[in-house]
Amino acid sequence: MRRIMMALSLTVALGACAVSQQQEVEMGASYAAQIDQQLPLVTDPEINRYINVLGDSLARLADSRELTWTFRVVDSPEVNAFAVPGGFIYINRGLIQRAQNMSQVAGVLGHEIGHVTERHSVKQMQKAQGANVGVTLACVLTRVCEGQAAGALINVAGGAVFAKFSRSDEQEADREGVKNVVRAGIDPNGIPEMFEILLAERRSNPSAMEAWFATHPLEEDRIEETRKQIQGIDPAIMRQLRKDSPNFQAFRNRLTSLPPSPEPRRAQ
Repeated sequence: MRRIMMALSLTVALGACAVSQQQEVEMGASYAAQIDQQLPLVTDPEINRYINVLGDSLARLADSRELTWTFRVVDSPEVNAFAVPGGFIYINRGLIQRAQNMSQVAGVLGHEIGHVTERHSVKQMQKAQGANVGVTLACVLTRVCEGQAAGALINVAGGAVFAKFSRSDEQEADREGVKNVVRAGIDPNGIPEMFEILLAERRSNPSAMEAWFATHPLEEDRIEETRKQIQGIDPAIMRQLRKDSPNFQAFRNRLTSLPPSPEPRRAQ
């Protein structure tokens, strides 16, 4: 409770002023601690090792501030991913399992890294002004809470603080995501491909995609914009980029073999 109150106090104090890197890291760590208590996380060491190796391969080339990055897999069948200030990235099990190759998951991580490096999540943090970030994120991103009480909490808090960005922020994160994966030697076509997979599933199974589309506005023109950006990359560079790896497929298979994700908890 003390950690939560400290984090919320910091939110209010910083709402009207610039946030330093140290403050960003401190409040990100505080919120990540809240989120970790609320969300069911995959604890398998091999799963965590791989997602951090893949994430670090992107972040260390994208981040000029030398943040310490942490990547976590949320044990939820819901399709979602989000970033917390200071370098904390969460990606849901359901999203990874829908991906077909490494470049698609790397594209999601590269996009979320872009939200941090461009400080979009800090801007959202400043708007929060005291929202209970951990609980709100848990409810919105994974439906870990269900029922009217959870809905009321989300409405009072004004939505998921780090989850719902503006259209321009999403477009900027898309552009940064393309750059981030290319720097790491990974094919950026995984980004529009993942968009297409999610759009196709929304048409066939809209309820499964509710959490993603509530927090990631995804129109068809974002696919077109990322493909245009990719077309501008030197073909000689594109030919050298990796799309998949045996290690990724082993990681995905191991994740799929884990026991089913826990049932959503009902809000108290």
